[in-house]
Amino acid sequence: MNPSGRKALWLAVGAALLAGIAIGLWLGLRPASRPPPATESLIIATNIDYLGACPVVAAQSQGYFANHQLRVQLQPHNTGKQALGAVLANKADMATVADIPIVFAALNGTPVQVISTIFRTDQDHGLVARRDHGIKQASDLRGKRIGVTLTTSAHFALEVFLNRLRLDTGDVQLVNYAPDGLQQALATGEVDAVSGWDPFLGQIEQQQGANALRFSGQDIYESIYNMVAPTPYLRQHPQTIVRLLQALDDGERYCRDHPAAASAFLTRLTPESRAAMLASWQSRHFGLELDQSLLLVFEDQSRWAIKRGLSSAHAVPNFLDYVYLDGMKTVDPTEVTIIY
Repeated sequence: MNPSGRKALWLAVGAALLAGIAIGLWLGLRPASRPPPATESLIIATNIDYLGACPVVAAQSQGYFANHQLRVQLQPHNTGKQALGAVLANKADMATVADIPIVFAALNGTPVQVISTIFRTDQDHGLVARRDHGIKQASDLRGKRIGVTLTTSAHFALEVFLNRLRLDTGDVQLVNYAPDGLQQALATGEVDAVSGWDPFLGQIEQQQGANALRFSGQDIYESIYNMVAPTPYLRQHPQTIVRLLQALDDGERYCRDHPAAASAFLTRLTPESRAAMLASWQSRHFGLELDQSLLLVFEDQSRWAIKRGLSSAHAVPNFLDYVYLDGMKTVDPTEVTIIY
């Protein structure tokens, strides 16, 4: 081989060696590919018949939980109070619940935290009264028997409503019933009116027909529906909470953008109730958030509970201790407006 040929051969060999070294260095220095997170199972206690749970039901039915490696079982309950009770009894991992049960948990020092608010509305609470019991206007409630589920949002909303009328609980007689017992109580005349929330309240109104007089809780009480979990669970599963919130974000978007399909999740609605709900769909807010107003509501409600002797606590808790910020700060920090 002539000199020029040998030179070309050595150059080719050198180039091949350099290429091999470069490839080896690249393979050695590049980040190792991470396996996808393992699918995690969890139980969510929720009221699947309540519109506020729509983001949860949508995330389940549309596969959003599965897309984020979550295997979720929905455990049905009639109230947020019952759902939170299931969590505290270690029968579920987390729960959807309105504001009042969280307040009572905090007053008792129970270590639970709000992961995110998922729904708000001022459309679903109110009273239904019987016209044939002498109730033609709100002031006629004085001296009447009112069925209500005590220490729930319906109880708080009722007292705010009475306060607007310059009435007190001493001016009426409150009778405690489970939410699904209110309809029978009003139908049999055990009470003259009932305080509650939809879908129960809508069903009661329809059963009474023309005899029903409904007083809306609009501008009196806004239901703030939240996802909550025990503090120890949140500390042990931070990445699970991030994946949960990502799935719920997809779910709330589905509920907001597909009213007809989302309303189909509420199987107990009558055609009339469904039509009314769809007509006012835009007034209901689906969205993940941790807003400063939540803490103000908690403080107001805790003062009410203490004043009424509904709790043995004597001081308003620091509700920052009952909010879990890390998940929402990771998923959507712009929706965290709580001052901390």
